[in-house]
Amino acid sequence: VQLVESGGGLVQAGGSLRLSCAASERTFSRYVMAWFRQAPGKEREFVGATTWNGGKTYYADSVKGRFTISKENAKNAVYLQMNNLNPEDTAVYYCASDRRAFYSDSIRARRSDYDVWGPGTQVTVSS
Repeated sequence: VQLVESGGGLVQAGGSLRLSCAASERTFSRYVMAWFRQAPGKEREFVGATTWNGGKTYYADSVKGRFTISKENAKNAVYLQMNNLNPEDTAVYYCASDRRAFYSDSIRARRSDYDVWGPGTQVTVSS
């Protein structure tokens, strides 16, 4: 499976962006999918994830209530809707697949749990 993110850009504080992650294969639909982000000089951190059918989601406290993850298996896509953005959300955003979570309802939040990554898309929030 190959993953490619899109939808990043520059937005003012309080604005919204919707990121997309496209998978190259239909097998993507079987796996837990996550979003991570990495700001300059910081470790890559978990943003949120959804189960194989989109039935369960889990978010980091820092984005809970502002970000929403959705999955559309028919289009081999997962999305990250980001609302009420602030400058602390500035980072490169990555989507990732946990291929061990095969039709699983368990969501893991460690970077090491995910084995396929996209190249990332830059999100910059100006104050």
